[in-house]
Amino acid sequence: MTLISFVVPAFGVQGYLRECLDSILGQPYGDLEVIGVDDASPDGSGEILAEYADRDPRVRPVRLAENVGLGPARNVGLDRAAGEYVWFVDGDDWLVPGCLPHVADRLRATRPDALIVDHIRAYWDNVGVRSAMAEVFPEPPGAATFRLRDRPQTLRLLHTAWNRVVRREFLAERGLRFAPGWYEDVSFSYPVLLAAERIGVLDRICLNYRQRRTGAITRTRGDRHFEVFAQWHRVFRLMDRWGPEVAGLRPAIFERMIWHYLTVLGNGARIVPGLRPAFFAQMHDDYVRFLPPDGYPVPPGLAGVKHQLVAAGRWRTFSVLRAAHRAEEHARRSVRRVRRRVLPVARRAARGARDGVLSEYYRAELHRPLDPNLAVYAAYWYRGYACNPAAIYAAARRLAPQVRGVWIVRPDRVASLPPGVEYVIAGTRDYYRVLARARWLINNVNFPDHVRKRAGSVHVQTHHGTPVKVMGLDQQRYPLGAVGMDFAGLLRRMDRWDYSVTSNSFSTQMWDRAYPAGFTHLEVGYPRNDRLALATPAQCRQARAELGIGPDETVVLYAPTHREHLPGWRPPFDPDRMREVLGPSGRVLVRSHYFHDRDRRPRGPTGDGVLDVSAQEPVEELYLAADVLVTDYSSTMFDYAVLDRPIVVYAPDWDAYRVTRGVYFDLLAEPPGAVALDFPALLDVFRSGAFRAEPADRARRRFRARFCALDDGHAAERVVRRIFLDEPA
Repeated sequence: MTLISFVVPAFGVQGYLRECLDSILGQPYGDLEVIGVDDASPDGSGEILAEYADRDPRVRPVRLAENVGLGPARNVGLDRAAGEYVWFVDGDDWLVPGCLPHVADRLRATRPDALIVDHIRAYWDNVGVRSAMAEVFPEPPGAATFRLRDRPQTLRLLHTAWNRVVRREFLAERGLRFAPGWYEDVSFSYPVLLAAERIGVLDRICLNYRQRRTGAITRTRGDRHFEVFAQWHRVFRLMDRWGPEVAGLRPAIFERMIWHYLTVLGNGARIVPGLRPAFFAQMHDDYVRFLPPDGYPVPPGLAGVKHQLVAAGRWRTFSVLRAAHRAEEHARRSVRRVRRRVLPVARRAARGARDGVLSEYYRAELHRPLDPNLAVYAAYWYRGYACNPAAIYAAARRLAPQVRGVWIVRPDRVASLPPGVEYVIAGTRDYYRVLARARWLINNVNFPDHVRKRAGSVHVQTHHGTPVKVMGLDQQRYPLGAVGMDFAGLLRRMDRWDYSVTSNSFSTQMWDRAYPAGFTHLEVGYPRNDRLALATPAQCRQARAELGIGPDETVVLYAPTHREHLPGWRPPFDPDRMREVLGPSGRVLVRSHYFHDRDRRPRGPTGDGVLDVSAQEPVEELYLAADVLVTDYSSTMFDYAVLDRPIVVYAPDWDAYRVTRGVYFDLLAEPPGAVALDFPALLDVFRSGAFRAEPADRARRRFRARFCALDDGHAAERVVRRIFLDEPA
């Protein structure tokens, strides 16, 4: 029998589900199964479960025809579980690396009915908060099992399903299942402890309990929080049914009930002000209804005062006390905010008079009406006309001519603009005017922090690549690759987004995780790839001719990515040796990352058959000219794959890169073609012809099916119709 069945319900967790599954399947312990329950999720969660099942037989996906909610979805998984123990792990949480052997050892050694494991609250800003384990058990709990009546303090551990591993036959014998509705953990977790003959506690952190910035039930306002009462009523009905065997625990359970009600009511993100009196009234009714005959341990201090007010039904006094307490907390936060702002204000005051005048001008323009036909475009921190914004701009001129498009560029990039493109220079008066008054603002990176999000304006974040490396808030876990990152500023910037353009479902999933904000995904393909999807043979020949490349030459484009953690490092690549392997008809194009554009010196040929094309724009013309792409972790591979031409992954520092910079998927396990881990191996890939052999072609077909399915040549049109013409994408 499998030792542990993991039941993973999935609804709206596409941005986190991969990390959850990887954390389970990647443990140094294999006697497990994962039952992934797609609860009719409206996002890509079901697709992810099916993908993992295809490559790992331990994953068993279940697709529900309609959404049933977290509790019933867990029951579906429980009914299909074959393991001796069941561990209910939510799809947005993840296990701590290396924890599972310790859990398995404890299960085998003590055979508990329920084993409680420790956890940490993992917040979206990379702050981790320990559980109450150390407070509940000041002395290590040890390996021995116990009954709840012997250690009733165990009830003070968080009452969730995911912090306990439960014997499956025990659940069946006692008829314990999840009830429908919110707060379903209450009517499962407490009865499990009440009924268990053998409870174990493993004081080792085994799970990261994700505290989501958006999308969590605990951060959702509404009347569904009243469902907490029905869950607690179920607990007391079970206690009545079980009678004397649990009667001595009724006072402790009652105290937990009132504590939980106060927690729900006290959370301003759950109960709206208009519903608080009714919630309090129900609390009072339950207090009177379930109060143990001999009383219960009332907590000391302010918490005890709250209990007394609930007992007396004194809502007005309670609300006044709550308001006074919140005012005190607000005053303390205000003092901290003022302190944080002193230094920035001083720095702004020290700026030149010209900046001050322009800032005042910008603030004045913000009070003028939006220009209903003005769209502002930018790319790569004002480097010029490029990428997805350029493709959207061109499509808008054709499909929405009433929209006036204006580009923002740096002074040194004005000459790179195509003829007829209207522009303003960054930092000028015109720049501040269009930023203040544009109805649409389209960028493939973020606009500066000084840009305000006006009511009625539409911010479109197009991004500039399918992510291999981690992005956004995920970079907090890789500090060496995120030097200088202002994550607080990033949060403010992403909150300006109305739309996020994504090239495929994988990108949508990763952006959900990396950028937790309230924007709408436009999963329509990448506008910049329309040029590639629609390219004709004649256009490809022209792109080659403009570079002086003949029709019979074999062209290899080498385009490595930037290493944020190693800004001065260059991959070991010798273009002359590559040229020798290609033979007389071979040409090598070398292109540096755009972060190094200030160092570019277009020099023409650097050797026989080798050309530095770092200054060549747009990059799509290089893709059309190349027969083969060699890259490492760059998003160029996803764009070039649209052409269905050979791609070689050259990853000489893969192990160091994924540990230091972080990656979203195993590029070596799911490559777009042949793979080489050092330069001699790269030369062998070309010398042997492996770059165009059947295994490489097969890998590229899988890669294209996963990442390029939406790149049909009409992505820009879909974006324009949605954001400018208000048509469905």
